[in-house]
Amino acid sequence: MLVLKALLQALIAFAILLGAFQGMKTLVATKPDVPKRPVLERSYAVETTTLEQGSFAPDINVFGETTAGREVELRALVGGEVTEAHPNLKAGGHVSQGDVLLAIDRFDYEGAVTEAEANLAEARAGLVESEGRVELERANVVRAQEQLEFAQRDLERAEELVGRGAVTERTVDDRRLLVSQRQQAVEQRQNSLALEEAKVVQQTATLKRLQWGLENANRQLDNTVLRAPFDAIVRTEAAEPGRLVSVNDAVVSLYSSDEFEVRFTLSDNQYGRLLAESGTVVGRPVEVTWYLGNKAVLYPATVSRIGADVASTRGGVEVIAVIDSEDATVPLRPGAFVEIVLPDRTYPDSFRIPETAYYGEGTVYVVMDDRLVPREVDALAIDDGFILVSGDLQSGETLLTTRIPEAGAGLLVNDVTGGAAAGTQAAADASAETE
Repeated sequence: MLVLKALLQALIAFAILLGAFQGMKTLVATKPDVPKRPVLERSYAVETTTLEQGSFAPDINVFGETTAGREVELRALVGGEVTEAHPNLKAGGHVSQGDVLLAIDRFDYEGAVTEAEANLAEARAGLVESEGRVELERANVVRAQEQLEFAQRDLERAEELVGRGAVTERTVDDRRLLVSQRQQAVEQRQNSLALEEAKVVQQTATLKRLQWGLENANRQLDNTVLRAPFDAIVRTEAAEPGRLVSVNDAVVSLYSSDEFEVRFTLSDNQYGRLLAESGTVVGRPVEVTWYLGNKAVLYPATVSRIGADVASTRGGVEVIAVIDSEDATVPLRPGAFVEIVLPDRTYPDSFRIPETAYYGEGTVYVVMDDRLVPREVDALAIDDGFILVSGDLQSGETLLTTRIPEAGAGLLVNDVTGGAAAGTQAAADASAETE
């Protein structure tokens, strides 16, 4: 009985399962068809810009150091005790052109001037005396020559009369003796005149020497005062009232307060590009930026010259530019570490595109009918987040600027910015850089 009961329960359970299975098949067979949704193509939201062809010059960014345009180390030209010093004669102090930086005791030098003036006055008096004696001796020579002429005529008459027997031979001899004496007197006077003239020459030379001595004494007196040669900042000083200084002692070092230069190094490639374009770097505009905390102070500058030697240790060519700090709101100082920006060579008929638009080794994408079209370009130069390129591009085309890993030909995109506005700005930038 138990076996039959178990078998009956198994048959009932099987019948229930079979009925459920048949019912499920019936429901599946009679299920209405569900309409399928079409597969939609994915579209990428992107930003674009409008291409503009023009002449672009990228910026060269380097760093440099400011230096003084003029600097001088002043030394004492005379020795003595310092009696006066400028109140700003301290490191960092400002002095104006012509200011008395320091003064040295004048007593000895004033005495030297007085003595030189006295010696010169004596020499001038001696010259006047010598010139007077010369004039006197010249007059004596004239008188002696007149007496000689009288004696010669008297001798000639006596020689004529001796032939007639009117005078004796002794008389003629006396006349000859007198002529000889007069000749000797003339020679003596001429020698005396030459001697006095030599004394005048000697006294004139002495006078010149004493004049130089007076000029030197006055110069030494002037050198007791040391003045600022230009508007300057005091770098170092080594003088104060009461100190004794000797000749050639360095007493103050100054640098110009309104003339500054900046020195920086261009690589061989950068320097070569600039030379290839214009033949020289001199005269090229430079923008100097001095960062003071979070504040950037700008100074215009112009390249004035190239360093005398190639800066081999720094790997390039040293360039010096003169800074125009006339309208500067913050005064410069030597030794400031600054950033320099100067225009590189100009690339005509090029396009300036964002770095994000450049793919691989020279592919960019333009947007046509909301789809990407690849174009091949050549990279010319990098310009602070942009790349200058040339190649298969046209002004007015819309360029993809959003970086898309899936970028490829025919990719569907949706421009969320509008290339026209960006293109207008690019055109303005191109025009500004061309100018």
